[in-house]
Amino acid sequence: MAFKYHIVCVCLGLFIFCATSSIQPTKLVDEVCHSTSSYSLCVESLYTDPRTPSADIYVLAYISFRLAFLNASSTQDHIAKLLKHTEAKAKAKANTGPTQQVLRRCYHDYNKAVSALSSAYNDLNSETFSDLVDWAGAASLAADDCQVVVKTTYPPLSTMNLDLKRLCEICVAVSKLFT
Repeated sequence: MAFKYHIVCVCLGLFIFCATSSIQPTKLVDEVCHSTSSYSLCVESLYTDPRTPSADIYVLAYISFRLAFLNASSTQDHIAKLLKHTEAKAKAKANTGPTQQVLRRCYHDYNKAVSALSSAYNDLNSETFSDLVDWAGAASLAADDCQVVVKTTYPPLSTMNLDLKRLCEICVAVSKLFT
């Protein structure tokens, strides 16, 4: 069973690599992604949305903030599941350990990230672009705050924190084009 899983993962990875290696970024996407620390991750992320090839700056902002919002929401849901699991274990042992405190802190941090990205969406809807960089920065900072307490306790959560930071970096790069 595990062998089949690894074969499927390898095939899926090759498919994604082949699909994304043939992407010819638009001039706008190229400009945005060259402003980030990971050009290829930026291009691959933006092109997960079918609107990207024809996107103007406004649509690209929606796409980038949507990706970050979905990532933050998904991570917050993941943390909630981990928290529920550790609470059930703690009840069985009749104690609350540092693990629950770490997860509660990260859940709170991701609540801030989701809220900031939601505010960015509201600003986009009202065509108010001046605070977009700040909202993306607040979401990125929330991921940093979670990482401070997580350290190496939950490697998948560390990866999720890094993913949100990178997506927020794309949001910042797009947002700076409005100024």
